[in-house]
Amino acid sequence: MDLFTMGLLALVQGLTEFLPISSSAHLLLAPRIVGFADQGLAFDVAVHLGSLGAVMLYFRQRLWTISKESLNAWIARGPATAASRLGTAIVVGTIPVIIAGLALKGLVETELRSPLVIAAATIVFGIVLYVADRRAKLARSLDGLDLRDALIVGLFQALALVPGTSRSGITITAGLLLGFRRKDASEFSFLLAVPTILMSAGLMILDLVGQDGPVDWQSLAIGAALSFVAAYFCIRLFLGFIDLIGMTPFVVYRLVLGIALLWLFL
Repeated sequence: MDLFTMGLLALVQGLTEFLPISSSAHLLLAPRIVGFADQGLAFDVAVHLGSLGAVMLYFRQRLWTISKESLNAWIARGPATAASRLGTAIVVGTIPVIIAGLALKGLVETELRSPLVIAAATIVFGIVLYVADRRAKLARSLDGLDLRDALIVGLFQALALVPGTSRSGITITAGLLLGFRRKDASEFSFLLAVPTILMSAGLMILDLVGQDGPVDWQSLAIGAALSFVAAYFCIRLFLGFIDLIGMTPFVVYRLVLGIALLWLFL
């Protein structure tokens, strides 16, 4: 894999993992535009781990507090705090995608990877995001997040197993429908990404174990590093401006992207 291909794929993954615009659609479209071969499972693992590192670095203080206070509440029977409740919410919000992912793994990896499915999901869930943003009350903060909210967001997250949906897009949509402010809905979406990406990368690593052939460690390291940098600055800019710009620019982009995919693959 040449340096240009590595850089493009890593940047696409890093930028689109946390924006509500579907990384699956972009990774499907990029090879058609540039004309390169499939990047392989090992590179997918590397760029996902880069994205995971970015979100963990950005939320490092909050994640440390959540982990410490959640363990204290769960194991040491300490008092429940805002951080421990958020930790419990993250666990509850992750359960649906685990169950759905295990149950539908074969379907997701075969029929649902159709370009037309990805194009349709990109368009349809973009419109759903627009409706949610226009109707959102934008009144709630993460301090008011309860287990019912977490379960609903988690059920929406399971829909992201359909390529083209966008994991961040659908979980932010759920948060907006529940009345959360854009930034708070986005922050919970990004916090949910930590266990979700970790498990996704873990499953890919299990699939990778035992495969024959040499490993291009330099390419993997470059891909992970570029994905990390792109994802970190994407999170930073997105959370800094989302309350000002809203979701409409991302919805318009999704519609254009979905139409481009239909034009290319129909």
